[in-house]
Amino acid sequence: MKAEYDFSKGERGKFYNCDAEFRVPIYLDEDVEQFLTQLSADKHIDVQALVNEWLRSNIRLIQSVQTVES
Repeated sequence: MKAEYDFSKGERGKFYNCDAEFRVPIYLDEDVEQFLTQLSADKHIDVQALVNEWLRSNIRLIQSVQTVES
């Protein structure tokens, strides 16, 4: 690594995109990923679609329990 870098010819904001969205990466344990990959292959859908389906189902379940408890 250099002691000093010359940014005099740099362009501020060259790669900035105000409309860019940050996506949170999700890291699955190996056994979970293998299970989901196999299941999604069996169902002929993407792993992302399968995981979103499962999460939405769990969200609805949690919301229904919270509504009953309130």
